Amino acid sequence: MAEPAASLDLTTLRADYLSGRRRPADVVAAARARISARRDDHVWISLLDDDAVGAALRRLEGVDPATAPLYGVPFAVKDNIDLAGVPTTAGCPAFAYEPTQTAPALARAIAAGAIPLGKTNLDQFATGLVGVRSPYGTPVNPFDATMIPGGSSSGSAVAVAAGLVSFAFGTDTAGSGRVPAALNNLVGLKPSRGLISTRGVVPACRSLDCVSIFGLTVDDAARVFDVVAAYDPADPFSRSAPPIALPLPSAFRFGVPARAQREFFGNAAGAALFDATIDRLRALGGEPIDVDIAPFLEAARLLYEGPWVAERYHAIRDFLAAHADAMHPITRRIIAGGAEPRAVDAFAAYYRLRTLQRAVAGIFQGIDVLLTPTIGTGVSVRAVENDPIGLNSQLGHYTNFMNLLDLCGVAVPAGFQPDGLPFGVTIVAPAFHDARALAVARRLQVDVGGRLGATMHTLP
Repeated sequence: MAEPAASLDLTTLRADYLSGRRRPADVVAAARARISARRDDHVWISLLDDDAVGAALRRLEGVDPATAPLYGVPFAVKDNIDLAGVPTTAGCPAFAYEPTQTAPALARAIAAGAIPLGKTNLDQFATGLVGVRSPYGTPVNPFDATMIPGGSSSGSAVAVAAGLVSFAFGTDTAGSGRVPAALNNLVGLKPSRGLISTRGVVPACRSLDCVSIFGLTVDDAARVFDVVAAYDPADPFSRSAPPIALPLPSAFRFGVPARAQREFFGNAAGAALFDATIDRLRALGGEPIDVDIAPFLEAARLLYEGPWVAERYHAIRDFLAAHADAMHPITRRIIAGGAEPRAVDAFAAYYRLRTLQRAVAGIFQGIDVLLTPTIGTGVSVRAVENDPIGLNSQLGHYTNFMNLLDLCGVAVPAGFQPDGLPFGVTIVAPAFHDARALAVARRLQVDVGGRLGATMHTLP
């Protein structure tokens, strides 16, 4: 299939708009044609019709591209985030409703000139890291159709990787904005909790949920983040970032898991690429520091093995009671388990988490950021069918701890394995140090270079 005439990354797109080489109507028409040609890829749950897209384009008439940071940028929306007039399904047709208001994060992007093209597929109720738990099918991994696309933000990641949109919104509670990034050779920004409003998002674990951003480049993700991050007084979980004037120094310290704690689940190629990433960051001015990641891993286990699964149950307990048969069986099994924890279990886990948070804060006193694999290894669709719970847990090995420990992270491509599959790493930082994580991720992506997503375009 022919590539688009030019890349959809925001740097290239903006330069083309400013020079007059491309117009939003042409870019959007080409993107929609490409989407139409791939309608069997299970990426989309719903697409905006001609009238809706036409109305979005008309809003740009008379607008100076230089004044709108996301002028004419086509984007996709995970279908657990509200876009007025378009059904929100959360991956469950029986749950669907039509919102009358657009989620604030999307509204800010649209006000900045971005153009939504549709709602994307996901693991039902954002419960899963695999991307296969959906009655709408499994989005096709653009690198290998036998491999999972990752979840739960599966459709959003594939839409960006395949060159259908410039960026996409996902959500990330346990890794849903980072695992698909690793499997699709993308940047996945999981910001500090509360910096992007979660109002208008179907809750998974409401106290932990984050809106995430998939982009072709770190600069793209950062530009979208700058537009959509804002304090929302109507969202009780919204937070304002404190003024942190701590730019990344040219010489910095980055933590790495102690070698005995590095887990790649048999993926020797991934282990080699992780070692190569350490060498890259060292050459870029970083000093690697071995750290004990036991507190991170213990916190990760709390997310599904502890009482936080009760939040998932609370979010849809009425729907579950009335429509259990309408749910994906694995999703139903996981969420229904949230009815079991007792209040005393919640307090015991909370107290343990506070101890782990203090331990992790101490670790970050000695490093600027932490480097981890995003996932140890990819897995096939068939393997997940045979072991849906175990392999999902494996995929979350390096991601499940992040929101519980109040950290931010940027998943970034780190090269390709000999089998042609991408490998990714994550730059982790404490809450509100998003700019620092993005700075390290940008240095790394520029050094790695190579393809943008699954397209043939390269870093501008």
